[in-house]
Amino acid sequence: MNTIFRKSMLSIAGLAFAGGVFAGPIAAHANPAVDTKPVAAAVQSAAPKPQGTQSHIDLNDEQTANAKAIIAATKKAGLPERAAVISIATSLQESKLENLGHLGDANDHDSLGLFQQRPSSGWGTPEQITNPEYSTTAFLKGLRQVDGWQDMPLTDAAQTVQVSAYPDAYAQWEQQATDLVAHHWNS
Repeated sequence: MNTIFRKSMLSIAGLAFAGGVFAGPIAAHANPAVDTKPVAAAVQSAAPKPQGTQSHIDLNDEQTANAKAIIAATKKAGLPERAAVISIATSLQESKLENLGHLGDANDHDSLGLFQQRPSSGWGTPEQITNPEYSTTAFLKGLRQVDGWQDMPLTDAAQTVQVSAYPDAYAQWEQQATDLVAHHWNS
């Protein structure tokens, strides 16, 4: 099956799936006499709220390993979890966390790797760009050059580095990226 078609279908399926997944549990046995605040609510309020409708895909072992590689490279660079969230969301949009080689006629110019970086645009050699640690480090180098990236909406930070034809597309992956970082940051 054509890779672009497959990815399009996965994206559509992810949107449909996300509608049910992110609805959340209902507290059926709440005790109104006890005044408590759930810890998760306090933690969530400190993090930026994802923008717009969120997408979600189920990850295979390779995609999970790539997410872990992005987290490891972010830690090695001495950057906070927010940088890993932006990086993973960007990779989810660009490649669905797949380390893509040349796709023939379906290729977007000479874009390669997790972040669809282009050798002709100075991101590195094809061998470097398809190395998850290198490509993440290159992305993070660009992110560090964005003034105020820590406080701006994820999609704006990612777009400033990537210069995509679809600047708002990164926002849809913020929740899944946040969940992946929360799950794997300390593992």
